[in-house]
Amino acid sequence: MVTGWDTPDRTPSVVPGAAEAAADHRARLAAALPGRTVVLSAGEAPVRSNDTTYDFRPDSDFYWVTGCAIENAVVVLRAGDATLYIPPPAHPGEQAFWRDARYGELWIGAAPGLDDWADALGIDVRPLSELREDVTVDEEVGRTLAELRMYKDAWEVGQLRRAVDRTVEGFAAVVREIPAAIEGPGERWLQGTFDRYAHAYGNGPGYASIVGSGKHAPTLHWVRCDGPVLPDELLLLDMGVEVDSHYTADVTRTFPASGRFSPTQRRVHDLVEMAHRAGLKAVGPGRPFTDFHHAAMEVIAHGLADWGLLPVSVDEALSDTGQHHRRYLVCGIGHHLGLDVHDCARAGDEAYQGGTMAPGMVLTVEPGLYFHAHDLTVPPELRGIGVRIEDDILVTSEGAEVLSDALPLDASGLERWMTGN
Repeated sequence: MVTGWDTPDRTPSVVPGAAEAAADHRARLAAALPGRTVVLSAGEAPVRSNDTTYDFRPDSDFYWVTGCAIENAVVVLRAGDATLYIPPPAHPGEQAFWRDARYGELWIGAAPGLDDWADALGIDVRPLSELREDVTVDEEVGRTLAELRMYKDAWEVGQLRRAVDRTVEGFAAVVREIPAAIEGPGERWLQGTFDRYAHAYGNGPGYASIVGSGKHAPTLHWVRCDGPVLPDELLLLDMGVEVDSHYTADVTRTFPASGRFSPTQRRVHDLVEMAHRAGLKAVGPGRPFTDFHHAAMEVIAHGLADWGLLPVSVDEALSDTGQHHRRYLVCGIGHHLGLDVHDCARAGDEAYQGGTMAPGMVLTVEPGLYFHAHDLTVPPELRGIGVRIEDDILVTSEGAEVLSDALPLDASGLERWMTGN
């Protein structure tokens, strides 16, 4: 078993530009934490049951400073210099080659060695057994990394563009399958369609795909996707492809399963569209991060008041002690986007919610209206209608660029897009 083997191709899988971007990221981290030693772990695949695991995905901070995805690897950073510690694979000539199901090439396939990774990444790579530093959770380091990751460089923006483009293609694939889903397989057929596309053209979905038909559409995180797709109901799709560099998109559109909005469905969608456009206009450099949230919420509150759904005035509803409109839109309407769908979550509040938008930030804007089927405060014709519109936006020096603008916003545009796909 240990002899008679040729040498396979062991070229490391590194996305073009990832190693160079990671070197820049390490320099930024060293400047932010001068004199500090930072230890980050890639982590390992979570156990599903017994000896069965879920797919491995590296820790986002680890990937940001290394550009690689090696399970159980650890990187030690000192003054911008990096040493990567990895569990060495077992190649032919070693008994572990055929005995070790975790690291033996006979089990896992051709695996790059230490020198292969060192050449690909341009850093020192050593066996994990030589690691002497402890891997601990450091809140200051986590916060610093999150706040650095708020500002995407050109390479990162390019990865997010790829993710968005693939996501739009995935939406088209799903729309083509709506008639088949109506026939029987339902929401899960559409979820599977997108997830299959995401796996074929990336790492998979960047988060649990949401496919909500009819009364499921108002549920913010309807990830069960176990209901039917009803022909006369709305279909809320919240999905994103994570590309091979681990950057993800996060896009939502709400489609009429029949291909045509009913008058009531269109009325709700039109109000959400107005709120969405107001939110988009409020994105730009130098503006408070929460501006787009407040701009969209003001439109929502006025619309609900016009429909007679607010028990108080618009001003009272929008006040900090009011917020009556939030019954139908309980969540915030945007977040940072990048390696994680809810990127930079460990950033300090003063840098995130209390921060200022700046060039290089990538955000989502995603207002909605969610009228649950059992909500007695709305008229019967609105119950069971849920609409969300979500785009991915790059803040630029001049304003903002909607990365996901290949998908229409308005109801008529969505109807035409469905017909064309």
